[in-house]
Amino acid sequence: MILLSGGTGTPKLIQGLRRIIPDEDITVIVNTAEDIIVSGTMVSPDVDTILYLFSGILDTSKWWGIRNDTFHTNNALRKMGINEKLMMGDADRAACIFREEFMRKGASLTEATLLLSEALGIKAKILPMCNEKVDTMIKTPDGVLHFQDFWVGERGTPDVQEVEISGIHEASPTKEVINTLKNEDNVIIGPSNPITSIGPILALKGIKEILKTKNVIAISPIIGDSPVSGPAGKLMNARGYPVSSKGVARFYGDILDVMVIDDKDTMNASDFDIRTVRYDTIMTSVEKSQSLAKNILKLFSGIYE
Repeated sequence: MILLSGGTGTPKLIQGLRRIIPDEDITVIVNTAEDIIVSGTMVSPDVDTILYLFSGILDTSKWWGIRNDTFHTNNALRKMGINEKLMMGDADRAACIFREEFMRKGASLTEATLLLSEALGIKAKILPMCNEKVDTMIKTPDGVLHFQDFWVGERGTPDVQEVEISGIHEASPTKEVINTLKNEDNVIIGPSNPITSIGPILALKGIKEILKTKNVIAISPIIGDSPVSGPAGKLMNARGYPVSSKGVARFYGDILDVMVIDDKDTMNASDFDIRTVRYDTIMTSVEKSQSLAKNILKLFSGIYE
C-alpha cells in the first residue's frame, strides 16, 4: 500500500492503518517542500513525523517532534540570542544531525532517510518525494515567505496572494518513488493539505501520469467550507479553488478514482465528477483512525478484507 503524505492528517490515518496491515507492506511518499535549515542542520518536518510515527516515538499530542523530548539546546541558543525558526527537541535534533552527516558524505536525501529509518528500526519504506531542494513559497502583501516562516513564524496570519514551489521544475521524483509506484496498484492520498503537502508531490514531472494508471483514493481534509486543521483554506483560495471537498477533488483532477468526504460534509455526491463515499474522517483516536483506514481499504477491491 502506498500513501502520499504531508504532516498531521495522513500520519493520523497511518496510525490506524498499521493496526490492519503490517508495516513492511506500507510505503509512504512524503512531501519535502517544507524542508528547512535550522542552525546548520537540515530539518525535513513531514518526513520526520512519519519516521517518528513508525518508530513509536512521535509526540502524538502535537503530531510533530519526539515524545518526552528535552529542549536544552534550543533553550541555550535562545539565551545566546538565537531564536530558531522551528522549536527542535534534543533527540529530534540528533536524528536530523544523523541524516545531515550522511548527506555531507555524499548520500542523497533518500539514502540518508533510509539509513535513518534503519537506525530507528522501521520496517515500512519511507521515501522523500525527491532529492533536490524545493521550497513552498507564500506570497503575501508584505513579501514572499518560506512556508515555515508563514506557518510557524507568522502563525499563518498573513493574507495569501500566491503559492509557488520554488525549484520544482528542476526536481524529479526519485527512482525509488518511481519504482514503488510502478509496482503497486493502490494509492491513498491522505488528508494532508492539498496545496502545500500533496501538491508538491503531484507537481513532480511524471507523477500524475503514473497515478492516472493506478487506483487512487483521496481523503478530503476539508469539511463544509473549513479545513480540519492548518491553512488549507487560505492556500486553496490563493490557487483559485473553492474551500470545500469539491475544491480538493478539482485540485487533484483526473488522477482520482474515489473521493472520501466526511459524513457531516455539506457537499452532495451530485456535486462531484467522480465517485464519492462518506465516512467519519475526524480521527480523534487511534480506534477512529483504524475504522477509517479499514473502510478505505475495503474500497480497493477487497484486497485486505
